[in-house]
Amino acid sequence: MADAILRKTPIIAPMTFLAIDIGNTRLKWAMYDAHRPGAALLAHGAEFLEHIEHLAEGPWSDLPTPTRMLGCVVAGDTARRRVHDQIDMMLGWDFEPQWAVPGAAEAGVTNGYDFPSRLGADRWVAMIGARQHILQRGPERPLIVVMVGTAVTVDALDQHGHFMGGLILPGHGIMLRALESGTAGLHVPTGAVTPFPTNTSDALTSGGTYAIAGAVERMYQHLYMHCSMEPACVMAGGAGWKMVPSMTRPFELVDNLIFEGLLVMAQRRWGDASGLPADAVKAA
Repeated sequence: MADAILRKTPIIAPMTFLAIDIGNTRLKWAMYDAHRPGAALLAHGAEFLEHIEHLAEGPWSDLPTPTRMLGCVVAGDTARRRVHDQIDMMLGWDFEPQWAVPGAAEAGVTNGYDFPSRLGADRWVAMIGARQHILQRGPERPLIVVMVGTAVTVDALDQHGHFMGGLILPGHGIMLRALESGTAGLHVPTGAVTPFPTNTSDALTSGGTYAIAGAVERMYQHLYMHCSMEPACVMAGGAGWKMVPSMTRPFELVDNLIFEGLLVMAQRRWGDASGLPADAVKAA
């Protein structure tokens, strides 16, 4: 009887999943032990885009071989090809790199953009990750997804997961550089965010921060009026922490929102993280 049970139990090979997020400034990557939400994080790192060629001989050299890979890219085809070249250099990495492309609907989110495929892949993946994040903690509700990086996006979903639309505005750095290049006498150090700035440095930093906070507040009001429900707000991005003291509504700061979205999408695309067909899992 024991032998029969052992013969019916499949041997599951280790499965690893590589998630890649190529933004406008940096590439971030994370290795998980499975392609599903809640998978254990095995390793992670980040490189500036000019250092992509260091991945194969550097941080990736000691990683376990990924079984699957899904990425999100906004930096363009050149950066994606450079990543493919690094993957090709890795001995034993025998998988087809796949990249998230916005569509009409995926993982419980429907795309309300006029031309769905033109929505930024990072915004699409972040919305999928944010909705999953909220549903794991409570019932459906309207949702605002804020990404604070080189650019800032403020996207709205209703309680059913329909993407209503969103805002794009410059990030802190772009705002300050635009003012410095277009206005005489504004080459000043970065200041502090204060209620009543009394010097140029503080005025510039406070103005940029409050512009972003104001965009979130305006979207909050629009979504509340449309849905007649208090929206949740999820914020992410490399500069998200800068906004914490200036927000006027409750929000949650999530470090790895893009990766959470990629894990959700990977599970929907490839099914059970064991890699076994459904009948084999049932037989076990």
